[in-house]
Order: sequence, then structure tokens, then C-alpha cells
Amino acid sequence: MDTLANLALGFSVALSPYTLMLAVIGCFIGTIIGALPGLGPSNGVAILIPISFALGLDATAALVLMTSVYYGAMYGGRISSILLNIPGDEPALMTTLDGYPMAKRGEAGNALVLSGAASFVGALLATIGLILLAPVLARVAFLFGPAEYFALYLLAFCTLGGMASNNQAKSAIAACIGLGIAMIGVDQSSGLPRLTGGNLHLYDGVDFLVAIVGLFAIAELFFFIEKHGKGSSVGVVLEKVSIPWKYIKETVPTMLRASGVGFIAGVLPGAGASLGSFLAYMTEKSIAGKDGGFGTGVPKGIAAPEAGNNAAAGGALVPMLTLGVPGSGTTAVLLALLMTLNITPGPTLFRDNPDVVWGLIASLLIANVVLLVMNVPMVKIFVKILQVPAWILLPGVTMISTTGIFALTGSYFDLLMLVGFGILGYFLRKLDVPTVPVILGILLGGNMEDALRRAMTLSDGDPTYLFSSPIAIGLWVAAIAGFVAPMFLRGILKKPDAVKD
Repeated sequence: MDTLANLALGFSVALSPYTLMLAVIGCFIGTIIGALPGLGPSNGVAILIPISFALGLDATAALVLMTSVYYGAMYGGRISSILLNIPGDEPALMTTLDGYPMAKRGEAGNALVLSGAASFVGALLATIGLILLAPVLARVAFLFGPAEYFALYLLAFCTLGGMASNNQAKSAIAACIGLGIAMIGVDQSSGLPRLTGGNLHLYDGVDFLVAIVGLFAIAELFFFIEKHGKGSSVGVVLEKVSIPWKYIKETVPTMLRASGVGFIAGVLPGAGASLGSFLAYMTEKSIAGKDGGFGTGVPKGIAAPEAGNNAAAGGALVPMLTLGVPGSGTTAVLLALLMTLNITPGPTLFRDNPDVVWGLIASLLIANVVLLVMNVPMVKIFVKILQVPAWILLPGVTMISTTGIFALTGSYFDLLMLVGFGILGYFLRKLDVPTVPVILGILLGGNMEDALRRAMTLSDGDPTYLFSSPIAIGLWVAAIAGFVAPMFLRGILKKPDAVKD
């Protein structure tokens, strides 16, 4: 009954005309961002966060807008995957295996509508899972003390970004860079400045949003400059769009199974939508067997990864809202948004800010319906966006980013920091060092340090206190496993072409 009452509260917030307008705008913008190859949900959310602050949006409105962009980008990633064989983002990679062959034989419209339906099912079931699981996990989180939280943060560092790099050493280096940046500023315990170099602008530390926008959006511009301004826009012609009821009916079991697999992958810290998409595809391929035709343009090969990655996107919100630990790179950016709004994600969020969290959940349900209705009749409009030359698109994104940051902080020094983080992001990506652990280190470094200090204070400096409970020990084991497992799994996950064998 409490859940129904809370959900009614959420809908009372989400159904206001203002919130509905933000959800529709977020879905539209997110779909466009997802359709553009290379941007993806992380970049889209990072670019729009400064704009939301510049517009003076409150916590609920800003979160609804950003999560609508998040869900919209997960939908939009399939458009370029199916039509151009270019994934809009990593989770859409598996969709190319059957989506593009289906488009080549003249069924591009059917493939796009089917993928939209699968995305709807995956995201809807994930949101229902969020409704049922999040309050339970929030109550469990009250059992966490400083030792458990330290182990939880360690788990996030060991898993998030592990699949994004060629080796775990680079992920560890990236996390250390982020932790080092988080240490910049005045130490709250001693009152002494750390790593500031005597610069007064750094006494308050490094702003989350400056780092995020720089590492994502500005770094992307530098890669564009490196290519001498040569874009990759491609003309696309989509003849007919209709609803393939036959394909939808025969793939309903696939959507349901893939949604379950994807949601579980999303709840695991660090797994994210990429793993959810891969596992969903491989599960259906193994069920179908050699005669399933996966990789040749079968409808199940589209329905499985699309339901899986959208379910994982919803599942990733569970640990972010209940534990304050992001389940993916995009939820790490959303975590920065909440922290900037002085809202602390974790078990107290459901108690102290029920209107925010339940308004968000209700808005996700509404956004799913909006995206389904929007993506079928308007898919030709979204395809047109793929024809925008990159020399127009990326400078425009940069202008929005810098204007938003300056409107938020009013500091020229932050603009210099923005460029500095853009350069850092450029070189990290050139070296194949993932940027998500850097962001995570900046976001959680202070909290992790506080948890460690509290643990050492309670135990009089005894390090064994960090292993003093079954929950802490379990998290330590999971952290070690999460760090080691990608070394064995990467060979499989890194080569999606092998799925065709």
C-alpha cells in the first residue's frame, strides 16, 4: 500500500503540465542525441546539465529532464545502428548485427518500429522493477556503516569502466586520477589546502559539472579538430514506416527474457547497458541455436539487445538512487546532478525527498509511453538529423556547453578548467584510458575518504574494522571479483563479430 501511495504522489508531480512538457522535450532531444553516432547518453546528459541550471530548474524538474534524455538516447541509439551500421553508442552495438542486414533487404522501417517496441518493453519492465526493488534496497542500506560504504565505493571503482578499457591497469589509473582531483581543495578535517598550488579558485575544489562537460563534450570537439573538420554525415532515405505486428507478436517472449537479463545486469554496479545488451543477445542466440539465423537479420536479433539495453538503463538507476553508487557512466553523471542540487542519493532519499524520487519514477513511466508514441510516426524526422554536417553540429554543442557552464558559475577560471579537462579527456581516450572512472573518482572520492576516516575513528585506527561485517566482506569479495572478471571476459565482449560465427 505504501508503494501505491508513493506512486500516486509521484504521478501528482509528474502529471503537472510543466513536468510533462520537460519529459516530452527530454525524450525528443535524447532521441536525437542517441541517433547521432558517438555522442550517446552520457554526453547528452552532461551537455544539458549546465543548461538545466541556467534555466533555474528545481531538483524534480532537472532530474525529470535529464532522465528523459537518458531514456530517449537509449531509444535513439538504434537508428544509426540499423540504417548506417554505426552504433549511436556502445549498448546499440549488438543491434547492428541483425538490424543492418534487415535494413539492407528493404525492411528498415520494420526494424526501427520493432526496436522501438522492444525498447518500450525493456524500459517499462525495468521501471516496474525499480518501483518494487528500490524501496526494499533502500531499507537494506540503513544497515550500512562506514566500513560497508567504503567497501561499496571500492566495488564501484573496481567494476565501473572495467569493460571500457583494454586492461584493468588503465581503469585503475583513471580511478586514481579522479581520486586525486577529488582531493583538491581545503581538507574539511584539518582546514589546510591540498593540491591547490596556492590558487584561490581551487580552494572550493573542482566542480563536478566542469569536469564532466570537459571530459565528454569538449574532448569530443578535439577529436573532431583532429579529423580536420571532416564529418561523417550520411544521407539516409527511409521509404516506408509501418507497424510489423507479426514480428512484434513472435518476439514478445524474447523481449520479456531480455528485459529480465538486462535489468539484472543494470542493477550490478558497473555492468551497465552494454553488458545487458550483450547478455540478452547471447541468451537468445543460445536458445535459438544454430538454426536461429542470428546475424542475418532476424527480428529476435533486434528485439533482444534493444529490450536488454533499455532494461539495463532502468536497472542502473536502482543502485544510484538507493545506495548513491552509479550503475553506469550516465547514472554517474546523474549522480553529479543530484549532488550539485544538494540532494544526497541513498537510503534517506526516499524518506527525505519522496516527491523527487517518486516524481522521477512516475515520469519514467510517462516518458516510456511518450517515446513509443514519438518514435513510430517521427522516425523520419530523427533520420534527417543524421544528415546534419559535423562541422555545424559539434561547434554548436561546444557553444552550448561553454555558455551553460559560464551561466552556472560565472567564472572565467572554470572555462579554462573546462578546456583543461577537455584536453585531459582527449589524451586519455587516445591512450585508451576510460574516462568514466575519472568521473567516478571525482564524484565519490570525498565520500569514500569520509567513510574511511569515520571507520578509522570508530576503530581507533584498526584496519581490520573494514572487514568487520558480513556485508563488508561480501562487498570486498565482489569488488575483487569485479576487478578480475573483465580480464577473462573481455576477449568475448570485445569482439561482437564473433557472435556471427
